[in-house]
Amino acid sequence: MNQHNDRSSQYRENSLTLIGAVALGTGVMIGAGIFALTGQMAEMTGSLFPLAFLSAALIVLFSAYSYIKMSNAYPSAGGIAMYLKKAYGNTVTTAFHALLMYFSMVIAQSFLARTFGAYTLQLFDVSDSSKMVPALGVGLLILAFLINLSANRIIEGVASVLGFIKIGGIILFGVVGVMVADKVEVNFSTVTSDASITGFLGATALGILAFKGFTTITNSGSELKNPHQNVGRAIIISITFCVVIYALVGFAVASNLSLQEIIETKNYSLAAAARPALGEYAVWFTVILAMLATAGGIIASIFAVSRMLAMLTEMKLIPHSHFKMPGTIQKHTLVYTVVLGLLLTIFFDLTRIASLGIIFYLIMDIAIHWGVLRHLRQDINAHPAILICAIVLDLIVLAGFIITKLISDPLVVGVSIVLMFAIFLTEVLFLRQFKNSQNG
Repeated sequence: MNQHNDRSSQYRENSLTLIGAVALGTGVMIGAGIFALTGQMAEMTGSLFPLAFLSAALIVLFSAYSYIKMSNAYPSAGGIAMYLKKAYGNTVTTAFHALLMYFSMVIAQSFLARTFGAYTLQLFDVSDSSKMVPALGVGLLILAFLINLSANRIIEGVASVLGFIKIGGIILFGVVGVMVADKVEVNFSTVTSDASITGFLGATALGILAFKGFTTITNSGSELKNPHQNVGRAIIISITFCVVIYALVGFAVASNLSLQEIIETKNYSLAAAARPALGEYAVWFTVILAMLATAGGIIASIFAVSRMLAMLTEMKLIPHSHFKMPGTIQKHTLVYTVVLGLLLTIFFDLTRIASLGIIFYLIMDIAIHWGVLRHLRQDINAHPAILICAIVLDLIVLAGFIITKLISDPLVVGVSIVLMFAIFLTEVLFLRQFKNSQNG
């Protein structure tokens, strides 16, 4: 086998089923959204946080329109990277926004890893501020890396089993939590002192982070059976599952904990909500469920994002070095993805990881909708009104989130700007150099 064949990415057509794609998508979505974002959203908007989840779901439904239309027309392993290329060509615009999506997904992996650590420590009554949180997260990332080195059928099998377990377990938690609560209601008059419209928009933005895992499904187009139909179907099914589950669990948490308790236990609020409702055995159940959910989420996310980065490499949109590693480009991008995730897990806390992720994601999302509206809507028969609504909604929640963070944590906004500038500058220099080498 020559070097070119050895280095190229290898994708097996029809190696993923519709059920497997749904499991991968919901694996990322549920792993992050329910277990760690509930408390952060409550901190930003008070007891209105269940409505913020529903608001996020509405916005995501508008956003999903572009991805479904694009995936039906252009299914590929590159997913979003390929969609951006279709809209903007081999340009800095494509590379920049594709890398924003890549980093937002890597950030999501770190978010899941930290969440895994925070919940696991509840079994031993150890504070979630302990250094064991990143240590446990690092261990989980390494395990997920080893699983992703295996065949697709093994990855799909693990993700599917964990997905079914956590979906069933979370539904059970929500139903039982609501049933045993003294009263099932959300006191909308109980808000934090700094709650505002911008706070609600900021919480909605975090809620979008809980749903954005559906985009990982777009990266399975080269391996999914009947991709022209099943990618879109998997996206719709995954979002629907999560809307129901998030609403159910949100009301269960709000019915069993006060607003202050939700905020104080923001990194493990489901475990905290289980204790008054069902006792210590329920805490164990919830923690183990969280461990399985976050593990499944990381496995699914690494599977998708490494393929996206491999596609960007093959499209000659980003620099790549083998670093003397054997195997295909996709195996190399798997290594890079996990290493970046490890660094973020070690050095960033949950709140800041989530903030970086949503800023990067929303900017990329706007670029997708604008690209479809400006360049592709006739080719894929997309309705311009829906695209415009998606762009406007994204801009509103992004502005609200940034305003909120400028008040509470301006460093996050500063870091986001610096990182985006660095990504943009790197791409300008690389593409200019690559173009000159081609011309030479």
